[in-house]
Amino acid sequence: MFQGEGAHPTADACDYARFCSGLDFWSINDHAEGLTPFQWDETKRSVRQCQAVAGDPASPDLVSFLGWEWTQIGTTPDNHYGHKNVILQHLEEENVPARPISSRYQLFPPGSATQGIGPALRLLMIAGSPGSESRQPYLDAARFHQDRDETRPCPTGVPVRDLPLDCQEGAPTPGELFDKLDEWGFPYMVIPHGNTWGFYTPPGTSWDKQLAAHDDPARREPLFEIFSGHGNSEKYRDFRAVEFDSDGTAYCPEPRADYLPSCWRAGEIIRQRCVDAGESDDECERRAVIARRHYLEAGTNGAVTVPAATIDDWLDAGQCRDCYMPSFNYLPANSGQYALALTNFDDPEQPKRFRFGFIASSDVHTARPGTGYKEIGRRLNTDSALGQFASFIPRNEKPEPNSVAIDSGVIPLPEFERFSSFFGTGGLVAVHSSGRDRDSIWDALGRKEVYGTSGDRILLWFDLLRDSAADLPMGSQTTASATPHFRVRAAGAFHQNPGCPEHSVASLSADRLNHLCRGECYNPSDTRKRITRIEVVRIRPQATPREPVADLVEDPWLVLPCSGESDGCTVEFSDPEFGPSARDALYYVRAIQEPTPTINADALRCEDDPAGVCRAVDPCYGGPKTDYDEDCTSDAEERAWSSPIYIDHVPDRGA
Repeated sequence: MFQGEGAHPTADACDYARFCSGLDFWSINDHAEGLTPFQWDETKRSVRQCQAVAGDPASPDLVSFLGWEWTQIGTTPDNHYGHKNVILQHLEEENVPARPISSRYQLFPPGSATQGIGPALRLLMIAGSPGSESRQPYLDAARFHQDRDETRPCPTGVPVRDLPLDCQEGAPTPGELFDKLDEWGFPYMVIPHGNTWGFYTPPGTSWDKQLAAHDDPARREPLFEIFSGHGNSEKYRDFRAVEFDSDGTAYCPEPRADYLPSCWRAGEIIRQRCVDAGESDDECERRAVIARRHYLEAGTNGAVTVPAATIDDWLDAGQCRDCYMPSFNYLPANSGQYALALTNFDDPEQPKRFRFGFIASSDVHTARPGTGYKEIGRRLNTDSALGQFASFIPRNEKPEPNSVAIDSGVIPLPEFERFSSFFGTGGLVAVHSSGRDRDSIWDALGRKEVYGTSGDRILLWFDLLRDSAADLPMGSQTTASATPHFRVRAAGAFHQNPGCPEHSVASLSADRLNHLCRGECYNPSDTRKRITRIEVVRIRPQATPREPVADLVEDPWLVLPCSGESDGCTVEFSDPEFGPSARDALYYVRAIQEPTPTINADALRCEDDPAGVCRAVDPCYGGPKTDYDEDCTSDAEERAWSSPIYIDHVPDRGA
């Protein structure tokens, strides 16, 4: 239906990780809301089989982790918590939960529009031409939906180990998710995922609510996904998609040089249509005001309130104009930098903070982990084909000069068509571990001695240097009273040879290799790309309630040039302001690589006016408007993000 290849089983993900992307470790994280008991059993069996052929457990060629995605979507900022990936340490049946824990019945309540899809599809396909092979994938899809519809919710108030095996376990909030995982008693990690994505997140959502509700943020959510195939969630900016007055009433903020609110653009689209219809300026202003209000009232459905609006009409509304490969409809109060700058003072004796380590991931829905090894195959190695969902969204094809109000409680209909040009090949997580085995990798993740990359295998070390004790690596937390001193070492990713390495060619048939990898694998040469500079970010978390976050995030705080040689870069820096400031601080670094062609790096391909404002767009569509084989590459500086080093200030006892 979407010019794809149909379903890919978990076994394809295993072979892709091993022979296409050449990973050391990977995790399966399907949406729990769609996982039936049968599929969960199939997933566990496949991942165990993938691990069983990995060789010596002390040094396997590939470590496979089991998990799922808790895909929560709220209708308002108050009830939205977002998507979170659950990773499990072990694979054995006796060491993993019997069921994934979903938010399905919060997201898709019984009786909602998604119920009954299976039987409808089945009847539709059975009515097709007899014996047609092409209808089998549709029958398979119908059976999946039917199985999902027939899976009933688990009863509430029952201990997890006493629940039936064939029900779907649910948790509508993160707190309930954490409690259920604790009740199971198996080692786990929960990683917030895709946090700034505005295509399903209600405008006005921020990390404040989640920090306030946390009982133990460092243990519950130790890592943060800073980059994925759906974009970057790093940067804090002080623009907002919606503002609130002193009474809590939402209003549409005016445009800024660095941001065009979508609600404002909705008003301008309607205003221009009104003018073109010959109405007075006063009448057109009145309609623009109403259009902005309708947009905000519709939440994530705002675009639907402007009848027949096109991608060209919206320009670059809602987007972060100066971010590296940002997520679509960027929400900066959900960014990593914003989260790290927060302090919750509800208990003045024990204020709470997030102390995340940073990872990145691929997040592609075609069983292809680690797609960023080569910037090829946009329609296979990214989720851009999701843009074709736009053809299923009902539209009023007549561009009326008035906006329309819609029910704010409906399930979100994301702007899939515009969103398609924001999909990239995704990132990778790297660990500094003591070995290649499962426990060593898990321990490194737990220590936060990890970093994320935008897809290229950049090498990165970031250490706090100490005279009288061992140096502390990225992810560490310590105390100090005097000037901290740091060292950064980085090396660029290997240039890639065409084709696949010998071990992949020898291990898979030519047909299988072509089906999964399209004949292109991770195939490093012996030369590296250049690291051009190291950027240092300093964040000094809130020391008093309501301290403005914009004043606390310094990005970049320092820029340290590298020689540009391909053998890597080593730099050192200090912060002489740390002691006199008497403030806690955290530091992390970005290693920036020389520009290389990158899929969808220039998402909307804006044509700017002399003032630098977008006046026309040329997006890379996920459907037939853009050629299937067009990769839509632009030069971009791929990068790696270290986990932060956290330094809490203590008084100098010698003073």
